[in-house]
Amino acid sequence: MEIRQMATAFLSNGNDMLMMKKAGSRLFDFEFWGGIGGHLEHGELNSPMTASYREIEEETGFKQAEIENFRLRYVLMQYSDGEVRQQFVYFGETTHRAFIPSDEGELFWVPLDELLDLHTSILIKAAIRHFLQNQETDEIWIGNVLNGEGATAKPRVEWSIMQDTISFEPVV
Repeated sequence: MEIRQMATAFLSNGNDMLMMKKAGSRLFDFEFWGGIGGHLEHGELNSPMTASYREIEEETGFKQAEIENFRLRYVLMQYSDGEVRQQFVYFGETTHRAFIPSDEGELFWVPLDELLDLHTSILIKAAIRHFLQNQETDEIWIGNVLNGEGATAKPRVEWSIMQDTISFEPVV
C-alpha cells in the first residue's frame, strides 16, 4: 500500500483567495481548481509546513516573509486506488497580490463568495466550506472522506478536532 503525503496552501488577500486552475494532472484528465501545493519531498516528511512554503514560492513567487498568519488548519485523509492520501492544508494571508505565472496551472484571485462554485475535489470543497464557516477558530481539523451506502449515496466528509491525546490508559 502506498502513502501519498501532500501539502496545500490557501492564501487570501482581502476578500479574495488565490486559486490554481489546472487543465489536468497525473491522476485526473479534466480541468479542476485547487490551492497551491504538491507532494512532500523526502526531507520534508516531518515538516509539511516547509514543503508548503517551498511549493508556494515555486508556484506563485511569494516568499515566506510575504505571508502572514500562516498555519495548519486541516489534515485531510482519503483512501483511494489502493493508497492512503494525507494532505496538510494551511491557510494564510499575503501582504500583496502580485504573483508570478506558474507552470502548474493558471493562478486567479477568486472572491471568497465564489469559491464553492469552483470544480474542486470533494475534500478541498469541504475544507473550503468548513474554513469559511469556522475562520475564527484555532483548532486543527481532521477531515475523512466517507462513502455513503446505497445507489444514491454521496461521499461526505466527517470532521473532528485534533486533540492532544493520552498514549496509555491510566494504571489502576
